[in-house]
Amino acid sequence: MNSDIFSNKQKLFDLWAPNYDCLLTTVFYQAVHKRLLEYVELTDQQPHVLDLGCGTGRLLNRLAAQFPTLQGTGVDLSAEMLSQAQQRHHYRDRLMYKQGNAESLPLEENQFDAVFNTISFLHYPNPQQVFLEVSRVLRPNGRFYLVDYTVREEMGSNIQLPLSPGGLRFYSPQQRQHFGQETGLECLAHYYLLGPVMLTIFAKLAGRVNG
Repeated sequence: MNSDIFSNKQKLFDLWAPNYDCLLTTVFYQAVHKRLLEYVELTDQQPHVLDLGCGTGRLLNRLAAQFPTLQGTGVDLSAEMLSQAQQRHHYRDRLMYKQGNAESLPLEENQFDAVFNTISFLHYPNPQQVFLEVSRVLRPNGRFYLVDYTVREEMGSNIQLPLSPGGLRFYSPQQRQHFGQETGLECLAHYYLLGPVMLTIFAKLAGRVNG
């Protein structure tokens, strides 16, 4: 069942990729990314970061512009999205892109100082597994910046909408925090960035054992 969901999502985004960076999405993501970058802290002299669900690579380019020594990896399910990213990015010596599934990342453990996930988490059918993978690839004390639409706790822990193969899922801040607690990621703070779009910042506990 999950394999069908991922296959259908990949096809949807492959078709969408050539026109994904239209005026509406560009303005929206610029606003979200601008607010997100106000909260990003990368203290390592040459930070290694992962953009999970990177799409056409806009966030990685903005991170590379703000942090001149940053090394970035983008992972996306859609080969066509990655093709657009490869064509458009400006930091070829510092950014790379890989095709992969957020529930089974093609990456080594303890590899990144920070992981970013922006308006992508709502697509994942198994959110707890995604948190496990994020925890696995983060270094101890690394940060996970999760940005997505949220709902109030009284509306339920998640709401599903059938607008994409497998549906879309929106989680409350409390549910996000629970996902982190189960995988060794401590919730540090929640911030509203734009309307119902919320940033939640997690830190990987130093004593966390992967797996």
